[in-house]
Amino acid sequence: MKAIEKNYLLPFCLVTSLFMLWGLANNMTDTLLSAFKRIMSMSDTQTSLIQFAFYGSYFCFALPAALYIRKYSYKSGITLGLALYALGAILFMPAAKAASYTFYLIAIYIMAGGCSILETTANPYILAMGDPSTATRRLNIAQAFNPVGSITGILMSKYFILSDISLYSVSGTYTALGCVLLIIMVAMFFAKMPNGSDASTASNGTSAQSLVSRLMHDKMYVGGVIAQFFYVGAQIGVWSFTIRIVMQEMDMLEAQASNIYLITIICFCASRFIYTWLMKFFRPSKLLTFGAVASAICSAIVAVSADTGWFMVTVLVLVSVFMSLMFPTIYGIALNGISQGDHPDDAKIAASGLIMAILGGALITPLQGFVSDTCGIYISYLIPSFCFIVVFIYAIYATKKESIC
Repeated sequence: MKAIEKNYLLPFCLVTSLFMLWGLANNMTDTLLSAFKRIMSMSDTQTSLIQFAFYGSYFCFALPAALYIRKYSYKSGITLGLALYALGAILFMPAAKAASYTFYLIAIYIMAGGCSILETTANPYILAMGDPSTATRRLNIAQAFNPVGSITGILMSKYFILSDISLYSVSGTYTALGCVLLIIMVAMFFAKMPNGSDASTASNGTSAQSLVSRLMHDKMYVGGVIAQFFYVGAQIGVWSFTIRIVMQEMDMLEAQASNIYLITIICFCASRFIYTWLMKFFRPSKLLTFGAVASAICSAIVAVSADTGWFMVTVLVLVSVFMSLMFPTIYGIALNGISQGDHPDDAKIAASGLIMAILGGALITPLQGFVSDTCGIYISYLIPSFCFIVVFIYAIYATKKESIC
């Protein structure tokens, strides 16, 4: 059965383009840690506050976004998300004039709030575009374009920020992005989306208490939220310190080390397409099990591979290869039972819980930064290794659950 039906092709393509936009923001933000460390002479713990602001905002905006699209429509959520994303990016310019790290964190918080709304809107919308049996594969297809935005973000950082590190190189790049986002917002506002995909009438009469109660009793969903929290923490931690660890291992400057980071994201992108193809033959939960084990092992190897040169760098890249399927697969497994159950519209609120789990990037990354400052950047990779073990436990549970069903 086709994952994308013909009548959903155009809206699928439009919404999939949003996956590239927040991928761009995510990975441009990753490179900011190295930029601010140089500009303001900060510690790893201090620069990790960038990720705290970014992914903390995801947590704060996800549930209000779900309630917003539940009351109005997916399209209105997309428009609001793009507006906040653009506003936050444009605020980078006054932040540069003020030369204030706090101002930058506020701008990042607003920008990430827009990205949170976009993710909360786009993910369940993609799941709803067709047969439920192909929902996880469909989401993996859409999510496969997220790293395309990531690659674009890294290239923008490499040529416009890291090549000439200053507050104005950072702010000028983000302000230009904000102007482009305003144009996209206008285009999305006038785009025609299917009414059937926006409508949110089924659960408007459902009390919040009964809805939350149903979700809390769904072990697959609750486990998915926990697994997503630790996965995002691992992913952001791995990527946030990639440039720094490559600089230290290979004796490179930021712009050179960003080439390795770019290769990492390209491999991440390619492997996500491979995983999506493999889902024709293997259950998503079994692929998730394999990816979690391999990622945990590779992260642990990085932790003990100081001064091994290209061997360590290769293993670091492999972490991203193996973890690439995790976010959409956890998301799909956790929501699939809800979207096919007696209350399918619960998926809109349930989706916000999985986006709120992105808080893992805000809390676990500073922890990794603290370990890096106190024990060394290599040892800090034991943190994501532990996180992948949590994902492995969820994958095993999901596999057993599927076997029983």
